Amino acid sequence: MHVELSEKRYYGIGEVAKAFSVNTSLIRFWEKEFDVIQPKKNAKGDRKFTQEDIKNLELIYHLVKERGFTLEGAKIHLKEKKHQILDNFELIRKLETVKTELLKIKKHL
Repeated sequence: MHVELSEKRYYGIGEVAKAFSVNTSLIRFWEKEFDVIQPKKNAKGDRKFTQEDIKNLELIYHLVKERGFTLEGAKIHLKEKKHQILDNFELIRKLETVKTELLKIKKHL
């Protein structure tokens, strides 16, 4: 999954949930379950997610929703192989972007 968010410093939980096509409750749940997601909160308690949080959410989404990991399995996998997963995940994202661009070019031919 490639998340389309405009370049900003912080994102609200509604924006994040919409980008991932999930409910805000799932984002809050993952925040509680995974230590790597630590959004900042303003005085009202609104969550503000950084680019790093978005990247971690993408990784969690990939493991849980796309690869079918359990939450415990995803936690263990993240702790043991986070660097390797990030490298592979970044490569997959770049290849998906290239594929999308190639399909656009093919459509215009």
